[in-house]
Amino acid sequence: MSGHSKWANIRLRKGAQDIKKAARYGKLSREIIVAAREGGGNPDSNSRLKTAVEKARTMGLPQDNIKRAIQRGTGEIAGAALEELTYEGYGPGGVALYIQAMTENRNRTVSEIRAVLSRHGGNLGAAGCVAYLFEKKGVIMAPKEKLEEDAVIEAALDAGALDVVTEGRSYEITTAPNDVEKVKQTLTAKGITVESAEADMVPSTTVALAGHDAQRVLKLVDLLEELEDVQQVYSNFDISEEELEAAASAG
Repeated sequence: MSGHSKWANIRLRKGAQDIKKAARYGKLSREIIVAAREGGGNPDSNSRLKTAVEKARTMGLPQDNIKRAIQRGTGEIAGAALEELTYEGYGPGGVALYIQAMTENRNRTVSEIRAVLSRHGGNLGAAGCVAYLFEKKGVIMAPKEKLEEDAVIEAALDAGALDVVTEGRSYEITTAPNDVEKVKQTLTAKGITVESAEADMVPSTTVALAGHDAQRVLKLVDLLEELEDVQQVYSNFDISEEELEAAASAG
């Protein structure tokens, strides 16, 4: 499992949420806006939008906000143009960082990202310096509790998943990026609980970290994700579940 996915899943399970509600709602709305702009305002024919709307509902974004975000994306409501930008760099221990942002002001965004990186043991790199280490895939997490492994594997593969592996307390189900919602719905219909489901940038190789470096990387990722314009931070760190659980509890 990618470092980001494992860390995000543990924090989700523990209810840890450091980003203020207004900022969280802004990030969810931006994803909906861009998804609607790219593929239209009908979730049934726009898989990215459907995934974004489902995530927004799960995270508590009010229905009126979702509706306005879709309307802004389709042009029914005016608003400043959002750009999707990607930044790449390195964190403590040499881990790769792949940062996705949506912004109305790219100069502000890169300045804020660079400042956080420089203050916390990281640095911004050139375009392409770490992108080759990541591949976009759908990642669905299901809790192992009360779920038989064979049943999960059979249901996931029958739904079109690419692979199923066990990771700590969860099953990690990978799919093609556009198949996340389809596989999620099939699993749910078969009584399999889904903790999270979204398209992630999954690393091909990982960097093992422990102790001080592990804590510095987790802090850096959290600070980057607290920035208003940053949607997601992906990394290839490999930190033990015990350390991740301890960090989430402390946070």
